Amino acid sequence: MRVSRFFISTLKEAPSEAELPSHRLMLRAGYIRKLASGLYTWMPLGLRVLRKVESVVREEMDRSGGIELLMPAVQPAELWQETGRWEVFGPQMLKIKDRHDNQFCFGPTHEEVITDIARREVKSYRQLPLNFYQIQTKFRDEVRPRFGVMRAREFVMKDAYSFHSSFESLEQTYRVMYETYARIFTRLGLQFRAVAADTGAIGGSGSHEFHVLADSGEDALAFCPESDYAANVELAEAVAPAKTRAPATHEMQKVITPGQKTIEEVAAFFSTGAQNVLKAIAVVNHEGEFVLLLLRGDHQLNEIKASKVLGEFRFASEDEVHRNMNCRTGYIGPVNAKVRVLADRTAAAMSDFICGANDDGFHLSGVNFGRDVQLDEANVHDLRNVVTGDASPDGKGILELCRGIEVGHIFQLRTKYSEALNATYLDENGKAQVMEMGCYGIGVSRIVAAAIEQNFDERGITLPAGMAPFQVAIAPIGFKKSEAVRNAAEQLYAELAAAGIEVLLDDRDERPGVMFADLELIGVAHRIVIGDRGLKEGNVEYQGRRDPAAQVIPLSDVVKLVQSKL
Repeated sequence: MRVSRFFISTLKEAPSEAELPSHRLMLRAGYIRKLASGLYTWMPLGLRVLRKVESVVREEMDRSGGIELLMPAVQPAELWQETGRWEVFGPQMLKIKDRHDNQFCFGPTHEEVITDIARREVKSYRQLPLNFYQIQTKFRDEVRPRFGVMRAREFVMKDAYSFHSSFESLEQTYRVMYETYARIFTRLGLQFRAVAADTGAIGGSGSHEFHVLADSGEDALAFCPESDYAANVELAEAVAPAKTRAPATHEMQKVITPGQKTIEEVAAFFSTGAQNVLKAIAVVNHEGEFVLLLLRGDHQLNEIKASKVLGEFRFASEDEVHRNMNCRTGYIGPVNAKVRVLADRTAAAMSDFICGANDDGFHLSGVNFGRDVQLDEANVHDLRNVVTGDASPDGKGILELCRGIEVGHIFQLRTKYSEALNATYLDENGKAQVMEMGCYGIGVSRIVAAAIEQNFDERGITLPAGMAPFQVAIAPIGFKKSEAVRNAAEQLYAELAAAGIEVLLDDRDERPGVMFADLELIGVAHRIVIGDRGLKEGNVEYQGRRDPAAQVIPLSDVVKLVQSKL
């Protein structure tokens, strides 16, 4: 490709709204252009990268036995009403009507559509298992679209759905898809980690997320360096402390603490650490019951874990706190509480701790379970996020935390959708059985942004060659002024193209600084500089995008060198 026949539109500065490096660089490099909030046009350079990701995904899905199809982006409400998700999916769903006032949605996901296909087309166990996939545009009306294509409202996704006659068959395909995803991200040159995850709104019995590791990641991941254990912090188990609760050594005392309401303020007032203060969080469950959740002061509530104990819940209002505890938030505690109390495992192991006295302006010190607060073992649960230094749930070491960007998620759906839509098959005995299902998603457009979060420097994008918009660029100095430079550039361009290498010839006759800055910004993997001085000795300059400096090589060696680098 010649720059004169292509379209490159770089910017010196990114719009102020761009927060993440990937968002800034994708705008500056001309990969994307914003149309509206959460809506982006993929420009020619960005589209080349996106198509490369799609190609790897498609090749590996085909290799795994997946069968590609393409489902409508617009879906009728009736299907979603059958599964009960039309009302519960939430405001992320973009609902629309046609001229006949029929309701539709712009598909955020396709479980309903693919299950409808299966119930119509699959009749016998002999047709199973099946694994269908598509690469298609989705729409989710994000409350706060941000970070460019990282969290856009419209995005490209690969979603696959498998159907089975048994759970064992589902587990086998699930393992195949796990390995397929690992191959995809490895081929794309990404540093990633697969972690056990919560199934969330999609449902099912088990799932794994695939995260590109990056400091800018929205998800916190817990892993054990001494083993293979890894999980999203939302799911990672905080195991009970190995040590038993220490016996009480202090008498309980009521202390005036005027204005000291936060954990930090209370700890400072008592000249101690937050780990010695008990945190009481007031919530109301879906039945309207007021409940106190107890955590160690330096720990954070894990709402997903709590919801598995309480069901759906919300945080109590100030009026509800006062009505049930006779004090304001900041002074509540479990001593003499007339409400249900649930404690985190680590909190339940505390002794001689500090907590609210259920009296405005007062706290209690020297509080102990058993003596001052009765705590039944049935009310002790894992309610918190894990932290660095916690014991690994597999017993093989301690946990560390890192940040990740979720780019893939696989689920064992089981029969959630097949039962709701009556997707059945006839077994060996001619009896109707409900199909087992799996679901496997990859954020194709998000991968591009996530890859850039891992691959950039002060000059621009440094994508691996397999994702770079062009594998090699020729930067001729004085292209229109020097016949020798022009002829050498044209000949090398033809040779590289003939060798099947994606080559970009910068024939704009720009100054070297402008050419180099653009080629570095857009992330071309390898660069060849041709100038009169070097040509007199039959040489050119070669530099990989991540190399600290250029090296002089014979012009005749360029094709072999580039091939070896690729």
